[in-house]
Amino acid sequence: MVIRMSLASVILWASVPVFALGALAEVYVVRRRRSGGFDRRDSLVNLATALVNQLMGLAWGGIELAALLWLQGLVPWHLDGTVAWIVGMVAVDLVYYWYHRSHHEIRVLWAVHVVHHSSEKYNLSVAVRQPFVVVTTLPFLLAVVLLGVSPRILMACFAINLVYQFFIHTELVDKLWAPIEYVFNTPSHHRAHHGSQEQYLDKNYGGILIVWDRLFGTFEPEGERVRYGLTKNIDTYNLLKVETHELVAILRDIRSAASWREALGYVFRGPGWTPRPALVEVAA
Repeated sequence: MVIRMSLASVILWASVPVFALGALAEVYVVRRRRSGGFDRRDSLVNLATALVNQLMGLAWGGIELAALLWLQGLVPWHLDGTVAWIVGMVAVDLVYYWYHRSHHEIRVLWAVHVVHHSSEKYNLSVAVRQPFVVVTTLPFLLAVVLLGVSPRILMACFAINLVYQFFIHTELVDKLWAPIEYVFNTPSHHRAHHGSQEQYLDKNYGGILIVWDRLFGTFEPEGERVRYGLTKNIDTYNLLKVETHELVAILRDIRSAASWREALGYVFRGPGWTPRPALVEVAA
């Protein structure tokens, strides 16, 4: 029996040994420099989340592909060749920006994405610290199909985008040549994205390109040394808590809500949102 793999799967699986070698090389350099950029327990959590994420992706992938193919059948125009790849790469990067931004600005989506930000370290293993929930990309990818990009090319472009982002999760690379820093997402830009200081919160959402952040007003250069993690760190290596702590917090807030409007606010408003306190009239 011959098993046919999609181009996206080939790209991702071929990248695994490159990821492993890169991560091992980074560990070696960091230990030689004694910079303290690694925690073995943290790295094991990262790898465990990656494994479950990939297993969940295998289960969800068929449904996602079916939805993309269904929509493709409704689109009367189709791009081919080099044009399809160029449009696919740019469009995927743009929808990734909005996918990423929405996962910071809508709390129920943040409850998924927060897993990636909950490490207080910053190294290549953090790149694979991913949520168990894998269904939230589909609505954004559907938009690319509407441009006439086939699901095969779309998913390959998405895979390339993710592979690129693996290599920006490192402290070993300083700022690059200014024109590169202006156009592309770099380790410096993404370090700022992972920062817990106020100036770094909700900044630098880009995948491959940083120009979207410059265009939509969410760019912040790396300045003050970055403190990684959350504004309130979870201080645990428990895999289940890492994956579910924000969902648990949402449910707790919903139970305390005084109205349906407040309950919906805790789900769909931004992380940290709280209802305004009622105004108390003071007798003159």
